[in-house]
Amino acid sequence: MAARRATEEMRDRVVLGEFGVRNVHTTDFPGNYPGYDDAWDQRRFEEAFRVDVIREEEDTLEFDMVGIDAAIANAFRRILLAEVPTMAVEKVFVYNNTSIVQDEILAHRLGLIPIRADPRLFEYRNQGDQEGTEIDTLQFQLKIKCKRNPHAAKESSDPDELYFNHKVYSKHMTWVPLGNQTDLFPDADFRPVHDDILIALLRPGQEIDVLMHCVKGIGKDHAKFSPVATASYRLLPDITLLQPIEDEAAETLQKCFSPGVIEIQNINGKKVARVANARLDTFSREVFRHEGLKNLVRLARVRNHYISGSNHR
Repeated sequence: MAARRATEEMRDRVVLGEFGVRNVHTTDFPGNYPGYDDAWDQRRFEEAFRVDVIREEEDTLEFDMVGIDAAIANAFRRILLAEVPTMAVEKVFVYNNTSIVQDEILAHRLGLIPIRADPRLFEYRNQGDQEGTEIDTLQFQLKIKCKRNPHAAKESSDPDELYFNHKVYSKHMTWVPLGNQTDLFPDADFRPVHDDILIALLRPGQEIDVLMHCVKGIGKDHAKFSPVATASYRLLPDITLLQPIEDEAAETLQKCFSPGVIEIQNINGKKVARVANARLDTFSREVFRHEGLKNLVRLARVRNHYISGSNHR
């Protein structure tokens, strides 16, 4: 029985010890463990594999993938980075630019500004097309000029008081409908994802007047089309208390982990530690510094359960 438990642990858990990590080798091939059939079976894989969305916010998505190995988890990460389409500035028509930012640098900065637009509403622009249409192009205009503030105090040296429009932000980009886009998208709110991206600094008399064409693309073609700033995955933490930990030891144990991992309950007048939420842990292995605790806790990670997350640009 003990041998079978050890085998199950080796198959299912990566164990973190005081001086190393055990069970990190790949063991998912047939015949590696007696009594286990690890041969590939598509039906069994489809029944075991699942995706659970844990947290979905405007710019963050956290989800669990269960029943896979690292190769497939990494494939999902790479798909998020390189295969999911977005809209980004592809062409910049410079009508006037008297700022100190060169035209090429200005165009590069504008291309990297993430655009809030559903790419499913647009088609890919055909290669070689010079002019965009309402079905494959979003058009933005950036037209701004810096002027002196006639009411600024004479002794002031603050540019925010001395000048108007001396900072050019992404919020100054305005959507200019092409063709019948006003009818196609009556409720559309096409704009940069963030309003506070600094594009350039101007001084009185300097101005920027450009027209931008946004097209649909994928990160594999250019990083500006990548929809995520980060995309990552990690194994689900698994923390086991091998025996009751009480009073001062419980408080010490709680401090060894990230906030929210260990909870202290009051049971019959005693403070008793329990694992509240292991997925919050970052595995600092601080507990191994305490002689009275290091043999009372098992730190592991579930081998086939991945916590994945992405932050939109």
